[in-house]
Amino acid sequence: MDKKTVEQFKQRLLKEKALLEKELGKVGRRDTTNPGGWDATSGDIDVDPADDTEVANKMEELEDNDGIVSKLEGQLKEVKDALIRIEKGVYGICEVSGKPIEIERLEANPSARTSIKNGR
Repeated sequence: MDKKTVEQFKQRLLKEKALLEKELGKVGRRDTTNPGGWDATSGDIDVDPADDTEVANKMEELEDNDGIVSKLEGQLKEVKDALIRIEKGVYGICEVSGKPIEIERLEANPSARTSIKNGR
Protein backbone atom coordinates (compact mmCIF):
# COMPACT_ATOMS: atom_id res chain seq x y z
CA MET A 1 0.00 0.00 0.00
CA ASP A 2 1.41 3.41 -0.91
CA LYS A 3 2.09 6.11 1.67
CA LYS A 4 -0.72 8.36 0.43
CA THR A 5 -3.31 5.62 0.93
CA VAL A 6 -1.95 4.79 4.38
CA GLU A 7 -2.14 8.48 5.31
CA GLN A 8 -5.77 8.61 4.16
CA PHE A 9 -6.61 5.64 6.38
CA LYS A 10 -4.69 7.24 9.26
CA GLN A 11 -6.81 10.39 8.97
CA ARG A 12 -10.01 8.30 8.94
CA LEU A 13 -8.85 6.40 12.00
CA LEU A 14 -7.96 9.61 13.85
CA LYS A 15 -11.45 11.00 13.12
CA GLU A 16 -13.03 7.75 14.29
CA LYS A 17 -10.91 7.84 17.46
CA ALA A 18 -12.07 11.38 18.25
CA LEU A 19 -15.71 10.43 17.61
CA LEU A 20 -15.48 7.35 19.86
CA GLU A 21 -13.89 9.38 22.65
CA LYS A 22 -16.66 11.97 22.31
CA GLU A 23 -19.33 9.27 22.50
CA LEU A 24 -17.60 7.69 25.50
CA GLY A 25 -17.64 11.08 27.21
CA LYS A 26 -21.44 11.13 26.93
CA VAL A 27 -21.93 7.87 28.84
CA GLY A 28 -18.79 7.60 30.92
CA ARG A 29 -15.68 9.20 32.31
CA ARG A 30 -12.03 8.30 32.10
CA ASP A 31 -10.90 5.72 34.64
CA THR A 32 -8.20 7.37 36.75
CA THR A 33 -6.85 3.99 37.86
CA ASN A 34 -6.60 2.52 34.34
CA PRO A 35 -4.99 4.71 31.68
CA GLY A 36 -7.10 4.51 28.55
CA GLY A 37 -10.00 2.93 30.45
CA TRP A 38 -13.48 4.32 30.96
CA ASP A 39 -16.14 3.98 33.67
CA ALA A 40 -19.86 4.23 32.93
CA THR A 41 -21.81 7.05 34.53
CA SER A 42 -25.52 7.54 35.06
CA GLY A 43 -25.61 11.19 34.07
CA ASP A 44 -25.29 14.42 35.96
CA ILE A 45 -28.80 14.70 37.38
CA ASP A 46 -28.96 14.56 41.16
CA VAL A 47 -31.23 11.89 42.54
CA ASP A 48 -33.28 12.08 45.70
CA PRO A 49 -32.20 8.92 47.56
CA ALA A 50 -35.63 8.77 49.18
CA ASP A 51 -37.29 8.35 45.77
CA ASP A 52 -36.99 4.65 44.94
CA THR A 53 -38.16 5.20 41.35
CA GLU A 54 -35.46 7.78 40.66
CA VAL A 55 -32.80 5.56 42.20
CA ALA A 56 -33.97 2.57 40.14
CA ASN A 57 -33.96 4.65 36.95
CA LYS A 58 -30.42 5.83 37.63
CA MET A 59 -29.26 2.28 38.32
CA GLU A 60 -30.84 1.12 35.06
CA GLU A 61 -29.19 3.98 33.17
CA LEU A 62 -25.82 3.10 34.71
CA GLU A 63 -26.24 -0.52 33.67
CA ASP A 64 -27.18 0.48 30.11
CA ASN A 65 -24.25 2.89 29.92
CA ASP A 66 -21.88 0.20 31.16
CA GLY A 67 -22.75 -1.94 28.14
CA ILE A 68 -22.32 1.02 25.80
CA VAL A 69 -18.96 1.91 27.37
CA SER A 70 -17.73 -1.66 26.97
CA LYS A 71 -18.65 -1.71 23.28
CA LEU A 72 -17.16 1.72 22.57
CA GLU A 73 -13.98 0.86 24.50
CA GLY A 74 -13.53 -2.21 22.32
CA GLN A 75 -13.97 -0.17 19.16
CA LEU A 76 -11.56 2.48 20.45
CA LYS A 77 -8.94 -0.18 21.22
CA GLU A 78 -9.22 -1.54 17.67
CA VAL A 79 -8.73 1.97 16.24
CA LYS A 80 -5.74 2.64 18.50
CA ASP A 81 -4.22 -0.72 17.54
CA ALA A 82 -4.65 0.15 13.84
CA LEU A 83 -2.88 3.48 14.41
CA ILE A 84 -0.02 1.58 16.10
CA ARG A 85 0.19 -0.73 13.08
CA ILE A 86 0.48 2.33 10.85
CA GLU A 87 3.35 3.66 12.97
CA LYS A 88 5.09 0.26 12.84
CA GLY A 89 4.66 0.05 9.07
CA VAL A 90 2.53 -3.11 9.15
CA TYR A 91 -0.91 -1.56 8.57
CA GLY A 92 -2.99 -3.41 5.99
CA ILE A 93 -1.16 -6.71 6.43
CA CYS A 94 -3.28 -9.70 7.45
CA GLU A 95 -2.28 -11.03 10.86
CA VAL A 96 -3.13 -14.58 9.76
CA SER A 97 -1.70 -14.90 6.25
CA GLY A 98 0.83 -12.05 6.19
CA LYS A 99 -0.64 -10.92 2.86
CA PRO A 100 -2.20 -7.52 2.12
CA ILE A 101 -5.76 -6.98 3.36
CA GLU A 102 -8.19 -6.14 0.57
CA ILE A 103 -8.57 -2.38 0.15
CA GLU A 104 -12.36 -2.83 0.08
CA ARG A 105 -12.20 -4.43 3.54
CA LEU A 106 -10.11 -1.57 4.90
CA GLU A 107 -12.49 0.97 3.38
CA ALA A 108 -15.38 -0.75 5.17
CA ASN A 109 -13.41 -1.25 8.40
CA PRO A 110 -10.14 0.70 8.59
CA SER A 111 -9.14 -1.12 11.78
CA ALA A 112 -9.45 -4.61 10.21
CA ARG A 113 -6.68 -7.02 11.23
CA THR A 114 -7.35 -9.82 8.77
CA SER A 115 -8.20 -10.44 5.16
CA ILE A 116 -11.71 -11.39 4.08
CA LYS A 117 -10.20 -14.58 2.68
CA ASN A 118 -9.35 -15.65 6.22
CA GLY A 119 -13.02 -15.55 7.20
CA ARG A 120 -12.78 -12.84 9.84
